[in-house]
Amino acid sequence: MAAGPTGETGAVGEPGETASTGITATTDTTGTTGTTGYADILRAPSAARLLAGTLLGRLPNATAPIAIVLLVRAAGGSYSFAGALAAVYGISNAVGQPLLGRAVDLHGQPRVYIPTAVLSALGVVVLVTVGTGVEPLAYAAVIVSGLFTPPLEGGLRALWPSVLGREERVHRAYAMDAVAQEVMFTAGPLLVTLLVALWSPGTALIVINAMGVLGALSVALSEPSRVWRSAPREAHWLGALRAPGLLALLAAFLFVGVALGSITVAGVAYADDHGRESVYGWLMAALGLGALIGGAVYGAIRWTGAPERRLRAIVALLALGYLPLALTPGVAAMTVLSVVAGLFLAPAIACAFIVVDRHAPRGTVTEAFSWLVTTFGVGAALGTALAGPAVELGGTAASFAVAGGGGIAALLVLLATQRVLAVPGSRSNATPGKENDPSEAAEPGFSSGHQA
Repeated sequence: MAAGPTGETGAVGEPGETASTGITATTDTTGTTGTTGYADILRAPSAARLLAGTLLGRLPNATAPIAIVLLVRAAGGSYSFAGALAAVYGISNAVGQPLLGRAVDLHGQPRVYIPTAVLSALGVVVLVTVGTGVEPLAYAAVIVSGLFTPPLEGGLRALWPSVLGREERVHRAYAMDAVAQEVMFTAGPLLVTLLVALWSPGTALIVINAMGVLGALSVALSEPSRVWRSAPREAHWLGALRAPGLLALLAAFLFVGVALGSITVAGVAYADDHGRESVYGWLMAALGLGALIGGAVYGAIRWTGAPERRLRAIVALLALGYLPLALTPGVAAMTVLSVVAGLFLAPAIACAFIVVDRHAPRGTVTEAFSWLVTTFGVGAALGTALAGPAVELGGTAASFAVAGGGGIAALLVLLATQRVLAVPGSRSNATPGKENDPSEAAEPGFSSGHQA
């Protein structure tokens, strides 16, 4: 099926689209489904290297909170100080991702990835070498480490069109990214605890960050990363944030992040109620399994219709999956409910990146992707903060209710802004490797040669 005017396969109004939902699915005419479809992607030149390098490069980000807490506790510091350090790291990372994403759009990936990866790792070296005894220096070290974390996730999404070519392969790659993230965020903390058991928290932090530098270097030195260039962009201080559709999506995914972040605290409370710490691991593993299944199924389907409509349906199912968790049944039933709750997370993330690609102003694709990553992370931190008081005020069920409430809020935002989201931005990546609209027309107000 030919790409529509915005570059999305199966644009609104094409035959086979259900007018009420816009999420009609068809079997993939390439004959690749499930894991075979992902294998087809990974056989593309440099694809496996880019995915592996990105996951390895993002390992420090996935493990920093638990690694920092373990480091502080091993030095005799309080949980309050450990939590504050981890929070400062998270905030710094949230600030740095879109700013560095804009730098990538302006200057290319290698010129940003290599120095920032080294600076981020040096921040950790300072933290481990000097220790946590001098609190101002410890805070400064985690700020540097978080702020200069290279925007590898957004950068990978920007590379897929030039690497994979066909649009349906790019969309499947977005789903594969979401699945791979679930694996990383599950395996990363386990790797940290293993390294701590073998050596020490400080050694674990240095080893993880050294791996992160190697991952960033692997991506930055690859041919697709070296030759990739963003399209010219209009000089505007808001950058990607001047697109109303992108703002609407970010607002929705702030609440998706709230839902996911609250489950971390709610799961601990549930485990405490049942007197077994292992219960928490079971619940988190079940959520990850659900996300893996959901992402694999989503990536195996060749979707038609507008992705904005599809995203509303997926987020609605995501909210419905979170709501039953507030029932807090027995461990076996709760584990099953956790699998169901995780089913629609990876599809929601994958579809959201497609929508970002359609609404981001020309020349801002890495920055726009990074804003989604940042907003999701801020929402998760907010959900963690909300779930704590919820446990104290209303018990475990109330903390799980925060997750359901976050899902509902995300859906309401998407419903309230559907008019804005119905009008994609003036540029798309319909032509592989080129960030422009199919008509090659510059967006209104575009000033050639000026960038911001």
